[in-house]
Amino acid sequence: MNRSFFNTSILLAGALTFAACGEKKAETPNPATIQVPVNTYTVQPEKTVYYDQYPGTVVALTQVDLRAQTEGYITGIFFQDGAHVTKGQKLYQIDISKYQASAGQSKAALLVAQANLEQAQKDADRYTYLNEHDAVAKQTLDHAMTALQNAKNQLAAAKQDVVKTQTDLNYSIVKAPFDGTIGISQVRQGASVSAGQTILNTISTESPIAVDFLINEKQIPRFVNMEKQKISATDSLFTLVMPDNSLYAGTGKIAFIDRGVNAQTGSITVRLSFENKNALLRAGMSCKVKVRNQDTSAQVIIPTKAIVEQMGEYFVYVAKDTVIKSATDTTNKQNMAPTPHAIQRKVTQGAMIGDKVIIKTGLSEGDVVIIDGVQKLHDGSLIKKPEHK
Repeated sequence: MNRSFFNTSILLAGALTFAACGEKKAETPNPATIQVPVNTYTVQPEKTVYYDQYPGTVVALTQVDLRAQTEGYITGIFFQDGAHVTKGQKLYQIDISKYQASAGQSKAALLVAQANLEQAQKDADRYTYLNEHDAVAKQTLDHAMTALQNAKNQLAAAKQDVVKTQTDLNYSIVKAPFDGTIGISQVRQGASVSAGQTILNTISTESPIAVDFLINEKQIPRFVNMEKQKISATDSLFTLVMPDNSLYAGTGKIAFIDRGVNAQTGSITVRLSFENKNALLRAGMSCKVKVRNQDTSAQVIIPTKAIVEQMGEYFVYVAKDTVIKSATDTTNKQNMAPTPHAIQRKVTQGAMIGDKVIIKTGLSEGDVVIIDGVQKLHDGSLIKKPEHK
């Protein structure tokens, strides 16, 4: 190898190495000094009308299952499924032939018992008269009086049998117990039914109708006070949101509050009553109960996008000028100027109002809450000077 070429290569390599060592390395920004751009909202309590919402279930104020009280075959159905029926209206007829026969037989037995009693009474009267004149043996009078008592007992039994057979005959015709809506028939004509077991149908009242929902036991005083209030038909204290999220046209009032609290859940049932003239509310329907809050004091309200949820708890970030140092920072804290930081604060949420939420605890008037950029923040993050809104 040419010696001069070898020396030249060494010199070139050395020059390149020196040049590389002489270059200044690019510095990586310290995450602790990065300022996150944010937008803020200044808390100003304000008066507002809002509603607390509760899951509810529509129930009929009165609802009964129609059961057969006699056994036999269905020989007649006298309504249309889902129709409105009136109290005393004939709905079903169970084969009455054997009950008519039993009723006729019991009435005939009653006539016989009445005739036997009349004869026994005459015999007793006759022997009593004869006994007063010592014209008959005492034993004969005793037999006559015993026969009279037996005749009376037989007449009483015959009367009870007439009542029983007539009741069975009446029960063979099933009538509506009250005005309401009848459901889909569970039996058809010709079906065999058993007394006290077979459910024929269900009938329920349609207006007014009830809505049940649960409240926490801590809210009992509030609802008891509302129960005592005189509410007009147009008062919107209680309203309903239908399953399609439409608002039900009518308003309700408290029918009653249940007698006791569920010891396991700490909740109690409240029942509301609504007029249901248009039959939009049906038993078993799910809905939302809106209860207008009557608190007229100013509330702390912030945009919902400011809320951060962590492990089932809710927080916001408050923009605050302060000095926060890391553990490795040796700078004299007294000589440092306060800079804007994001300070995490736990809050308690209240009712939702559109795109805002009421804050029950955790914030006060004048607090500056961060509403944009919260995803990039942690407690103590540096932020750019917020723009107050």
